[in-house]
Amino acid sequence: MGNPEKKDKKLETFFKGLKAEFKKISWPDKDDLLKQSVAVVCVSVVLGLIIALLDMVMQYGVNFLAM
Repeated sequence: MGNPEKKDKKLETFFKGLKAEFKKISWPDKDDLLKQSVAVVCVSVVLGLIIALLDMVMQYGVNFLAM
């Protein structure tokens, strides 16, 4: 079986590396986060409307051809 001390050392090294990587992250402030969230929601709504419109046009075209 595996050596428990070696596993503990690997786990400890992993969490030290994880902590070091989290320190490198630059987190956005509230204003940036709000602006980016609003932008994502707006773009999603616009794309959803475009897709719905294209779907209706294509459905109309298929129904027209099927007659």
